[in-house]
Amino acid sequence: MRHLPTAALAALALAACNNDQAQQAPVREIKVRSTEQNQLHQLDAINLAIALKRAIYGAGYVCKRVADAGFVGEYKNVDMWMARCGERDWAVFAGPDGSAQVRDCKDLPGTEVPECVIKRRPKGDFGSAEKPSAG
Repeated sequence: MRHLPTAALAALALAACNNDQAQQAPVREIKVRSTEQNQLHQLDAINLAIALKRAIYGAGYVCKRVADAGFVGEYKNVDMWMARCGERDWAVFAGPDGSAQVRDCKDLPGTEVPECVIKRRPKGDFGSAEKPSAG
C-alpha cells in the first residue's frame, strides 16, 4: 500500500515536467490563404466592386451599384471587405477555401466581428461599376 502513493507522486512530478517543456516550445501559427483572397487585394476599384457585387448577389441579396468598397481587415482566417450599395453596407468575408459569406453590416454590432470600417481602399473610383450603357 505504501508504494501506491509514491508511484502516484512520481507520475505527477513527471507530468509536471512534461507540461513545462510543452509550454516552452514555440507555437507557430499556420495561415492558410486562398488564391481568391490574395487576388481581391490586387483589384482596382471597378473590379473590386464587381467581385463584391457578385458575392452579394451569390448570397441572395441585391446590390444595384457599389458606391464605395474596401478592405476592413482580417477576422480569424478570413479577409473582411465592405461594400456600400445604396443605403446598405455589406460585410463580405473571403475564406481560405475560396468561399464568400455576406452579412448586413447593421447586424454585426454586438458580435466579435470587426466593425464595417474600411481601412484600405483600392485605386480608382467606383463610378463605373454599373453596367455600361448600350450605345
